[in-house]
Amino acid sequence: MFTSYIAIGDSFTEGVGDELPDGRTRGWADFVALGLAAASSEPVRYANLAIRGRKLGPLITEQLQPAIDQRPQLISLNGGGNDIMRPKVSMESVVTMLDDAATRVTAAGLHMLLLSGANPTAHLPLGSVMRRRGDELDAAVRARLPLDNVTFVDNWVDEGLGDIRYWSVDRLHLNSLGHARVASNVLTALGVPVPAEWGVDEVAAAPAGEKSRRTVDYYRRYVLPWIGRRLTGRSSGDGRTAKIPSLTIVDPSAAAPL
Repeated sequence: MFTSYIAIGDSFTEGVGDELPDGRTRGWADFVALGLAAASSEPVRYANLAIRGRKLGPLITEQLQPAIDQRPQLISLNGGGNDIMRPKVSMESVVTMLDDAATRVTAAGLHMLLLSGANPTAHLPLGSVMRRRGDELDAAVRARLPLDNVTFVDNWVDEGLGDIRYWSVDRLHLNSLGHARVASNVLTALGVPVPAEWGVDEVAAAPAGEKSRRTVDYYRRYVLPWIGRRLTGRSSGDGRTAKIPSLTIVDPSAAAPL
């Protein structure tokens, strides 16, 4: 059982799409922290350094060493999703950076939780292109994984997560149901019970949702702003800081760690 955990990553790990009524983001990593705390007889400490919009290189440069320096028992990393959405990407470079990051974590005597993101491509414009790249990245990561002190959770191949019920209105980020399912995948891989009150099994057993249409309003609200940021070199994470920058004790009875 891990009693200290730091998550690093981009919007997927920050929890975008799972916004609480007070405006905070929660997300799968927060759920994992809550699950660890619920199953532990000791206090569990948690930090989340993830910042939305980060490509993998800046993500690792900014977040990895600060996470290692806090000496948690467990560090999770998801990244590369923003890279494969760019017009050009070196898959070899992305996989090498992930491999090097895992090696740095394990060399420090810490456990590495490496995970792929969920697959949103059934609901996105040009989804077939992104799916092909995502399939390539996922296969390459699995082929390169170090075996010692690393847990890999492959959400990309979780076909159930492709259902529209798990996705937020922008169709790129998971909603609270999707984040809870990813957390369930992670906890299961770590051998930690999934809290029954999350209702993950009940949601999975329900009928699939109907595929929604992409309207003019959808393109105006989500697609065009994304294109605008790419053309101007801006990021949705510009000016943002980590939501939980240092290890903090988790309240297992809360809706979110803090």
